[in-house]
Amino acid sequence: MTTPQLEVLPRDLSAYRRGNTGVDYVHRFDSGQPGPHVLINALTHGNEICGMVAATHLLDTGVRPRTGTLTVSFANVAAYESFDIEKPFDSRQLVHNMNRIWSTAWLDGAEDSPELARARALRGVVDAADHILDIHSTSQDVPSFWVYPAYARNGAVAQAIGRPALHLLMPKGLGSGTPLIQYGGHGNDGPGAGVALVVECGQHFHQASADLATAVTLDFLAHFGLIDPVAPSAPTQPQKRFELLETHLVQTTDFRFTRPLVGLETFAQDELIAEDGPHRIVSPCDGCTVFMPTREPIVGREAVYLTRAI
Repeated sequence: MTTPQLEVLPRDLSAYRRGNTGVDYVHRFDSGQPGPHVLINALTHGNEICGMVAATHLLDTGVRPRTGTLTVSFANVAAYESFDIEKPFDSRQLVHNMNRIWSTAWLDGAEDSPELARARALRGVVDAADHILDIHSTSQDVPSFWVYPAYARNGAVAQAIGRPALHLLMPKGLGSGTPLIQYGGHGNDGPGAGVALVVECGQHFHQASADLATAVTLDFLAHFGLIDPVAPSAPTQPQKRFELLETHLVQTTDFRFTRPLVGLETFAQDELIAEDGPHRIVSPCDGCTVFMPTREPIVGREAVYLTRAI
């Protein structure tokens, strides 16, 4: 298993620890003018460094909302600070996947971990936001894409921004827990519910991923009127939309894909995708497209997402 080229590495975030909300690593700026409250969230996973680059860009360059309120948060800083250049993928999380525990069952439950403690601390921050951009990246070098609950409001904003051009819609949720963008009101289609999007910006340690994260963050803020557009709109690209059909977790230490996968490969109906001990993962349809196949199978974590084009 090869280590990718490490073009972007963590930086010391201690200067950002003291925000102005009473929650470490959370900074809020109120314009004093009516408008939406937008949350830009970075480092839900500690090794997804592009979000850190985008968030520090906002803070370092003094971006302030002309209307509404801007909140910038660094989520799983403890995992981020565990980064080891010899094992760059291992700082994703310390105990729990922080993007699977945003349900009342987890947040109000008796279990504890660094991720649960941090999510509980951030709960009020997320509750306060009208619109959320949660910035992520991928272990494999694949094109960037959006991920969001399949509500019209989310798709409309993702398509209006125009980049990335790939969309992964979740008609029935993620299938392996509750992500941040489905927490509270963002997880339903009720009146007044806000937009909540994940942007997967590309491979974790590539400079292009950090550049895209910063550009999409500024696009997102401009879309909601918090800032003026900072550059001409991205060139219009054909938008490709996929819906999530199945989420498979690794069940045994004998998990194996039938061929090497990095993501966006397609399979015919009933074609074997992976074997997991006695379990078989087969394509549920013709043209089944895989998203985010695991780079390193770990029991209990996601193995692969199966989708189809829509």
